[in-house]
Amino acid sequence: MISAAAPHQEERLTPQVVNELISLPDLAPAGRPALAVINANPNKKKVLFVTSELADLVKTGGLGDVSAALPRAMRHLHDVRVLIPGYPQVLNSDNPIHIIGELGGHAALPACKIGRMDMTDGLVIYVMICPELYEREGTPYGANNGRDWPDNHIRFARLGLAAADIAANLAQIHWQPDLVHAHDWPAGLAPAYMHWRGQRTPTLFTIHNLAYQGVFSRACCPELGIPHHALQQDGMEFYGKLSFLKAGMAYASHITTVSATYAAEITTPAFGCGLDGFLASKTQQGLLSGIPNGIDESWEATTDPHLVAPFGIGDWDARAVNTTHVRNLFGLNPSKGPLFAVVSRLVYQKGLDLTEAVAAFIVASGGQICIIGRGEPEEEQAMRELALRFPGQIGVRIGFNETDARRMFAGSDFLLMPSRYEPCGLSQMYAQRFGSLPVARNTGGLADTIENGVTGFLFDESTVASYEEALKRAFKVFSYPKLLNAMRCRAMAAPFNWCKAVEPYAELYEQLVAKSLLRTVKP
Repeated sequence: MISAAAPHQEERLTPQVVNELISLPDLAPAGRPALAVINANPNKKKVLFVTSELADLVKTGGLGDVSAALPRAMRHLHDVRVLIPGYPQVLNSDNPIHIIGELGGHAALPACKIGRMDMTDGLVIYVMICPELYEREGTPYGANNGRDWPDNHIRFARLGLAAADIAANLAQIHWQPDLVHAHDWPAGLAPAYMHWRGQRTPTLFTIHNLAYQGVFSRACCPELGIPHHALQQDGMEFYGKLSFLKAGMAYASHITTVSATYAAEITTPAFGCGLDGFLASKTQQGLLSGIPNGIDESWEATTDPHLVAPFGIGDWDARAVNTTHVRNLFGLNPSKGPLFAVVSRLVYQKGLDLTEAVAAFIVASGGQICIIGRGEPEEEQAMRELALRFPGQIGVRIGFNETDARRMFAGSDFLLMPSRYEPCGLSQMYAQRFGSLPVARNTGGLADTIENGVTGFLFDESTVASYEEALKRAFKVFSYPKLLNAMRCRAMAAPFNWCKAVEPYAELYEQLVAKSLLRTVKP
């Protein structure tokens, strides 16, 4: 029987083991369990969700997906509203924005207006309108040439201050949060400003990726109005500089990250990015926990309009139509071998150099690879060169397109995710939902969401040898169609919906507000 703790040796996949696997009743192509019904919460709290990305409007990574999905999934439990800067993508989104408030400046942070945007499904978004800071062409963080904006410290300090102002009811928008939930370094100064002002509203800070810390010179302190006492080891000081991420962690009422394994990993030197001691202390105080992300209900192969051919569990002929489309899209030769997909930001973290190193093995073994993504120029060029080395066997598209990405999940046999670290990861969940089995490093959220040998393949070391060993197991499974399809059934039935993932957040919101109220009423 396959289990998450099963050894990796190939000899386990004997015909006898295969027969045992495909006869298991829980591997049969039964439908996914019905979504849980979330009852309305009689103790609804008002929560301000502070983020630099929202997938509906502007997105560079998983933060945008979470920011769009979590508030919506929480609507039956709490009143969650989003605060986001007014980038051009937000202002030009065809969603009406009504100015409802104004906020004064502070130090070098300019005044701004607050607009309200009501999405068609009822999600309320507060937009910070400040043209001199946000109305620029590019990403939320930099110009189209890949360079960060030189005034990012002011741009995102303004976001944090706006959150603090709304929590203090200074915006006069007729809605005041019971809790502020800030995300990643761009929102890190929200808990900090609230603490420095002595505001009692509790704060939650979520780390989506510890490696991105928002580090700036101490010379920025006067511009941002940062008090001198914040420049301590237990404040936002970070090796002689300022860290917005550390500010969020230092001053929040509680810290979460996006998987239980990653929450443990970041307290170690290997994954702590220089903050392992600080985070280990937070863990000892019970102030750091891991809550895994989920995926929204649009990830349903039977109804997704992006797919060339919708399909359900067990409908492998329809799924194969997507496979043929993807091969054609990437200019790959017709093949009966496995199709491997890479849907990723093209950055060092994602282990793309390892995929480059094993590409010859995959092609020699009868596999093909399709790659989509954008990122660091060096990684993009390496992927282009890989396609030139293996014409007709490896195809690359630099950029990102939601439709193509979904079709790749639906058409590939395996997803490659050799990440050196992965706080949570969403691609492996998307892939499993569409019947593509991840081949992934045993780290962070990948370890928490992939059942080794059942819904995918995990490998332990960030080495070519360890990666190839997992790929050999994937090729072996592909040679047993009944086993491959049984694993697909299990992967597609995995319970990754946000309706389950929101419950720990909802409970934490209530606990933090209750603790805050207790502190307030103490004599």
